[in-house]
Amino acid sequence: MLTVVHEGRDPNEAGDAAGAGRSLLDEIVRDGARQMLAAALQAEVADYIARHAGEVDDNGHRLVVRNGYHTERDVMTAAGAVTVKAPRVNDKRIDPETGQRKRFSSAILPAWARRSTQVSEVLPLLYLHGLSTSDFGPALEQFLGSGAGLSPASITRLTAQWQDEAKAFGQRDLSQVDYVYLWVDGIHLKVRLEQEKLCLLVMLGVRADGRKELVALADGYRESTECWADLLRDCRRRGMRAPVLAIGDGALGFWKALREVFPDTREQRCWFHKQSNVLAALPKSAHPGALAAMKEIIGAEDIDKAQIAIAAFEQDYGAKYPKAVKKIVDDADVLLEYFRYPAEHWVHLRTTNPIESTFATVRLRTRVTKGPG
Repeated sequence: MLTVVHEGRDPNEAGDAAGAGRSLLDEIVRDGARQMLAAALQAEVADYIARHAGEVDDNGHRLVVRNGYHTERDVMTAAGAVTVKAPRVNDKRIDPETGQRKRFSSAILPAWARRSTQVSEVLPLLYLHGLSTSDFGPALEQFLGSGAGLSPASITRLTAQWQDEAKAFGQRDLSQVDYVYLWVDGIHLKVRLEQEKLCLLVMLGVRADGRKELVALADGYRESTECWADLLRDCRRRGMRAPVLAIGDGALGFWKALREVFPDTREQRCWFHKQSNVLAALPKSAHPGALAAMKEIIGAEDIDKAQIAIAAFEQDYGAKYPKAVKKIVDDADVLLEYFRYPAEHWVHLRTTNPIESTFATVRLRTRVTKGPG
């Protein structure tokens, strides 16, 4: 079983190691979107050239050929800017009506475009969906559509390529990795591909050497113990060892699954979710005072002062709002677990922000994607 040892490292460096997950999913989504976009653009150009392969000049030279790449440009997505280097086509044919050279125009990413509805709002989300299910059919249907002009063979080839990458991710060996901290959450996304909401079960980890990575991603039900257990068992089967600490919302089915699969892993409940649950049990008039009291607990200098702050919260609100107080008192041990670890890590260990913050924009974007719902 791993343990966390304070080695006197620079506080800023240590803090970065624990909290680097804040932008990790954005990085993953951006890289996945870039790869999918690049592959789609290549396939689009290949199909265009293939359609006109029989058109040649008097010397038998093809009139439509590749011609390197356009200058790199940044295209905005829901997860940030993606650098794109689109292939260029040299089309020497003459339009008989205008007398001008014909030009290839990408239906996926028009010339000089810096933002595309398909790329910005659909592709990053569908990359995650494909990564979690190995099903990139919906991504191609929504992202490419019928206007991209891709042949059935190209669509099949792209689908197979992305499915192979997703399969490799889901089957990779975890036996050489030691995860110190593990953030978990079930992210509900209204993907307009089907009637039911899609829930992504997300696990982000920080290795013992400080590197952060996406550990696992799967479709499932947030509150389902069995869904989480299946995911954890699969990770264990691939060699994953018990993390030191797991951080997540108390409502997750994850915790019962964790105790079954990795019983030695310590538990930390997310304070962000806990605050919301407490406020939901209080009248709005009591919210400002309760929030201030909870901040006293969260921001305490050590676990002893945090316990004193919990006692004060119970004294102030216990008589009138016992249900709200019970939510903190009953979970005090797992709410204060982060105090056992290096102080510079606390801000990152008491919430699931490494997951939550990266999905905030994606959640917003899904509301405007095309489709039923």
